[in-house]
Amino acid sequence: MPGSSKNPQREADAGPRGTDVAAGGVSGVLAALGAYGLWGMFPLLFRMLDGVSPPVIVAHRVLWSLVFVGIILRWNGRMGEVAAALKDGRTLRNIALSAAILALNWLVFIWAVETERVVEVSLGYFINPLVNVALGMVLLGERQNRWQWLAIGLAIIAMAVQTIGMGAVPVISLTLAISFGFYGYLRKTVPVVSAPGLFVETLLMTPVALGYLVYVFVVLGPGYLMDPGLLVLLVLTGPFTAGALLIFAFAARRLRLTTLGMFQYIAPSMHFVIAVWIFREPLNTIQLVSFVLIWISIGVYTFDSIRSGREQRERSNG
Repeated sequence: MPGSSKNPQREADAGPRGTDVAAGGVSGVLAALGAYGLWGMFPLLFRMLDGVSPPVIVAHRVLWSLVFVGIILRWNGRMGEVAAALKDGRTLRNIALSAAILALNWLVFIWAVETERVVEVSLGYFINPLVNVALGMVLLGERQNRWQWLAIGLAIIAMAVQTIGMGAVPVISLTLAISFGFYGYLRKTVPVVSAPGLFVETLLMTPVALGYLVYVFVVLGPGYLMDPGLLVLLVLTGPFTAGALLIFAFAARRLRLTTLGMFQYIAPSMHFVIAVWIFREPLNTIQLVSFVLIWISIGVYTFDSIRSGREQRERSNG
């Protein structure tokens, strides 16, 4: 989801081995619901900022995320992890690239919300797990079984159907899915967990963000800065972004990856509901068919994940 790696494997590696609900993971389940619920409500937050340009919102999101995460890391005595990342050239290069991709993801997400295209946002995050599977195949040489191929094939057909329904290639959906897929891939290669990683990413983006805000102020004047309500909402983008990430990290340390994976569709489902029933965005029959195909492919993908997880546990216990 927007604003974090949302990479269960990466987060699970950062803490104790996860447990399932039966083994006492109720707090993990509640945390997962909270994290994905927050991500699911992001369109409502950004729609309230209608009138503030997407680049300005991204710049504020960068700055206030940096401040909020910095306070949390300082409070918990974890700034040493940040210092270590900044001293490692390879790590810093990878985080700089992931920061650029994250900025693109945030910008496209916010622009889509403000231009009433949240249905496309929903589709993008529905197909993101399948994009991750495809990236693993292309970049890591991972082999796919017949169920995974079926899920990928259905997703490709769904995108073709969506293109027909929209009369154009769903650029927003593909951009969000692919950018976040590459973001997750890069973060998986970096030995820095979520909160310190986000701090370094936003730290690297801060000079550009500050420079852009100064430019806007000089050219256009105070504008939105004169509205206290907008300022409060802009400040809240930081806690919303970092808070969801930190709650997710808590959940990832307490749940199995297969259990956590079941929650990842909460956010795009909320996006879909918000787009159709609250924002009243149009959804024609052909587009709905594409969503049905995506939901079927997700069912196949989820079934295979559960089956594979069960087989792995049986082998490890055997």
